[in-house]
Amino acid sequence: MPPPFDFDAASALSMGQRSYQEDAIIADFARGAEVGLAVLADGMGGHAAGDVASKIVVTEVFSELMFQRGDVAAFEASVRTSLFDAAMAANACLREHVDTYPETQGMGATLVATVIINKHLYWISIGDSPLFLYRDGKLRQLNEDHSMAPQIDFMVKSGLLDDEEGRCHPDRNTLTSVLFGENVPRVDCPSDPTELRAGDMMIVASDGLQFLTDAEIEGVLRHHENDHSAKIADSLLERLSQLNDPDLDNVSFSVVKLKEPAGDCTVDRNAEQVEGIRRVG
Repeated sequence: MPPPFDFDAASALSMGQRSYQEDAIIADFARGAEVGLAVLADGMGGHAAGDVASKIVVTEVFSELMFQRGDVAAFEASVRTSLFDAAMAANACLREHVDTYPETQGMGATLVATVIINKHLYWISIGDSPLFLYRDGKLRQLNEDHSMAPQIDFMVKSGLLDDEEGRCHPDRNTLTSVLFGENVPRVDCPSDPTELRAGDMMIVASDGLQFLTDAEIEGVLRHHENDHSAKIADSLLERLSQLNDPDLDNVSFSVVKLKEPAGDCTVDRNAEQVEGIRRVG
């Protein structure tokens, strides 16, 4: 049976206004594949620590998922366990690195890892890197935000803080869960997958993309929803650049469009996606 979707995917990576890159991302959405994977990590710990942490996490998780996906039916039957085990293996690798190089104590990384099998989206996330689904002109975040931001937003909604205090709160980006070689307090890995439809778009991102509001991201997707993923990725990067924000963080993301299968072997050269990284800065 042919796969239910054709993937059209593109990834982007930008340093923003930082002097070093702490994000890492790998995605594999080959044309005609039965399984699509994206793994993203946003490192912390400064130059020569945060970038190492994100690379360790992405490499460990992606390689394990690639190994597991050889048997598609078996992979889907145990995908939640596979995601959790891969994340914990990455966490153990961070612990080993810190033990070997004590100067990197405090390094860590967020994680978002997604698996699309048949019409199902599975994921694991730890930290504040968002996973978005765009459907029927609306954008929503699927995964939990493991930072203080949701609690601060609740305080704003309850009238304990005003909008400006909430938006600029110094603890807003404080993480409540992260991979750093120790116990992981919170993990978002739902038991039931999200059912996908042709026409859906998925964005796996670091929190740098959230220098744009959800409404701004949604507006870009709506304006370009008939364009290829590479055009959408370029447009999101351009919109971030237009902010001229001196505090713009590292930004990384994958845009994945799910399309009805072509139904034949004809290759649309514009649509054919060989996954690569679009780099800025």
